[in-house]
Amino acid sequence: MGKTTGFLEIQRKKWPTRPVDERVRDWNEVYLPYPVPELQKQAARCMDCGVPFCHQGCPLGNIIPDWNDLVYKNRWHEAIERLHATNNFPEWTGRLCPAPCEGSCVLGINDDPVTIKPVELAIVEHAFEHGWIGPEPPAVRTGKKVAVVGSGPAGLAAAQQLNRAGHWVVVFERADRIGGLLRYGIPEFKMEKRVLARRLDIMEKEGVVFQPNADVGNNPTTAELQREFDAVVLACGAGAPRDLAIPGRELRGVHFAMDYLPLQNRRCEGDAIPDEQFISAAGKRVVIIGGGDTGADCLGTVHRQGARAVHQFELLPRPPETRAADNPWPQWPNVFRTSAAHEEGGERWQGSKVEVVRQGGRLEFRPIAGSEFALEVDLVLLAMGFVGPERSGPISELGLVLTERGNVKRDTNWMTSAPGVFTCGDMQRGQSLIVWAIAEGRSCARGVDLYLMGTSELPAPV
Repeated sequence: MGKTTGFLEIQRKKWPTRPVDERVRDWNEVYLPYPVPELQKQAARCMDCGVPFCHQGCPLGNIIPDWNDLVYKNRWHEAIERLHATNNFPEWTGRLCPAPCEGSCVLGINDDPVTIKPVELAIVEHAFEHGWIGPEPPAVRTGKKVAVVGSGPAGLAAAQQLNRAGHWVVVFERADRIGGLLRYGIPEFKMEKRVLARRLDIMEKEGVVFQPNADVGNNPTTAELQREFDAVVLACGAGAPRDLAIPGRELRGVHFAMDYLPLQNRRCEGDAIPDEQFISAAGKRVVIIGGGDTGADCLGTVHRQGARAVHQFELLPRPPETRAADNPWPQWPNVFRTSAAHEEGGERWQGSKVEVVRQGGRLEFRPIAGSEFALEVDLVLLAMGFVGPERSGPISELGLVLTERGNVKRDTNWMTSAPGVFTCGDMQRGQSLIVWAIAEGRSCARGVDLYLMGTSELPAPV
């Protein structure tokens, strides 16, 4: 390590952001680049631990201490090589991943963890600026053809890995544009779509074929893909939303988050959506039910649309400011977090009408007597997560075996109950993080390569 005492001398600094009153007036990204000298100081806080638990915290197994040290030493080209060795899309994870690596940072035992996520993003953006990232087509083609269904991070990671192994890969996407939730679920202020387009352009030049407007299970059918391709990868996500079965659910103005968010993304893409089909928070009193990432995405969106007032409700009680005794390092720290969207306004309610009790190892929620109250509201957004993959399409057509939780079951080689049909990402894991999706896409690609060729040199992080 170049700075052996960096963690003793340098304090963690918050990632710089654009001023609130400026950013809520547009759809540009919230976060600003760290000035390079400050970023190198932050990288110098990495301790070169004997056992770097950040590896354990990162599903991709990113070699974090190495590239922190390389940034500190101004060796940026080596840093991007080390970063790309484990992560196909660090420009996405550097913006969207909640950084479980930081939760596992050894420095976090008694201090603030290293700012791993901003360093990761700075490495990849520095590499793009200097022209170091470009197409890497395979030297030899195997002649095998693989269909990847779904163009979210899991499907795209599997596609790029399989293409680099020499297979011909076609990615099928139901929507009119490629990207899955990266395209129509993640708001522009978290990741501008130019970032997505830049990487997709590279993949096309590498030989990956993208086929939007392809509703697999209907047109084409999964059976047709099985006949045409040597293997099929299902990476269709977990798009079945959790509903709220209570009186009033049928009223006008109550919408799922994933019916709301894509409309704004489409307008940001330049699509002409008639006002009568658009869901807007402009001038409205809004309630968001759900306190996770999707709820925060809704919150930032309603701010930018000009909501009159916003209340966000989360069922679980407010977490503590610091780790509780039963939440020790290196577990993911269950602490109270304030996202950039929360900094922009709105009233946050957590566990305000229920008490949480543990019964036989399970959590139960009981109403608190006398806690009832009413709010006048014009728009309600349901952002309570997802219950698994949609059962129509490939699941029903192939009669795939599901797990007890309703996800697609797969074996250790990532194959489903249908021979030659594989799965990865939220479709088999359930709703999860982008870093898990990419990791599973990479591992699934190895399983497919092994199936097709009998051996594989592709890495398998999970």
